[in-house]
Amino acid sequence: MPFVTLTTDFGTRDYYVGALKGALLRRIPTLQLVDISHDIAPFDIVQGAFVVAHIWSEFPEGSIHLIGINCVYQAEYRFVAARHEGHFFIAPDNGLLSLLFSQISPENLRNLPVNPYEHFAVKNIFAEAAAHLHQGNPFESLGEFAAPLLERISIQPVITPMQMRGTVIHVDNFDNVVVNIRREMFEKTANGRPFSLYFKRNDPILQLSGNYCDVVIGETLCLFNAAGFLEIAVNMGRAATLWGLKVEDVVEVVFEAPQA
Repeated sequence: MPFVTLTTDFGTRDYYVGALKGALLRRIPTLQLVDISHDIAPFDIVQGAFVVAHIWSEFPEGSIHLIGINCVYQAEYRFVAARHEGHFFIAPDNGLLSLLFSQISPENLRNLPVNPYEHFAVKNIFAEAAAHLHQGNPFESLGEFAAPLLERISIQPVITPMQMRGTVIHVDNFDNVVVNIRREMFEKTANGRPFSLYFKRNDPILQLSGNYCDVVIGETLCLFNAAGFLEIAVNMGRAATLWGLKVEDVVEVVFEAPQA
C-alpha cells in the first residue's frame, strides 16, 4: 500500500490540513498519510522544493507526494501530476516541480481537472488524484498531457579557481543556515587547500567541522549537513539570529593560492 506524504504552507492553526486529510480518508479510509511539513513559509516554493527534495527518495517506490504550496487561484492556473523514478508528485504548476527536477519528460506529466469556482480546490484535486493512483489506475488516465511546466531556475553558486560565492537557501528550525554549496563542488574547487568562509563582515570560519559538538558551546562552525550542503551553525545556538543571516544572503569561500 503506497504512502501519501503531505507538504504544504497551510499551517496548523486553521482547518485546511484537516480538511485535506478528511477528503483523502473519505475516499480511502486505510490511507497511510505522512506529514512532512505544514510550516513551509507562505507561497515559498523554494523552501518547499528544498524540503521535498530531501525526503521523497527515502520513501518506497509508488509513494504519492502531495505538495500544496502557493496554491493561488487565477486565470489559467493549473495543477499537475508528475512521475519520477517510480514516485508520483501532485502539485500546482508554479515552478516548484522545475526546482525539484531539472527535466521531466512529457509522458510523465499530466494536467489535473480543476473546478475554477471552488475556493479550496486543492483539497479535492489532491484527493481525487491520490485515490486514482492509490487504487492502481494508470498514471496516463489522470488527465491530458501537460504543456511544458512553468520554470523557475534555482540560484547556483559562482565558482572560480580561487573562490566560491554561494547563497543562503534555507534556515532550518534550529536556525542553522544552509548554503547552496554542495560538498562535491567544494572539495573539487578546494583541492585540499585551506579556506576562509566569509559572511556578514564577521571573522571568517577557517575549518570544516564534522559535527556541531566539534566546537565549544556558543562557537560558530561550518560543516556539510546530512543533505550534503554547506551549513553555518552555532553549537547549541542560533546562527541565523546571531549573525543576521537570511535567505538570499551571500556567503563567500576564499581558497589559498596554490603553492608555486
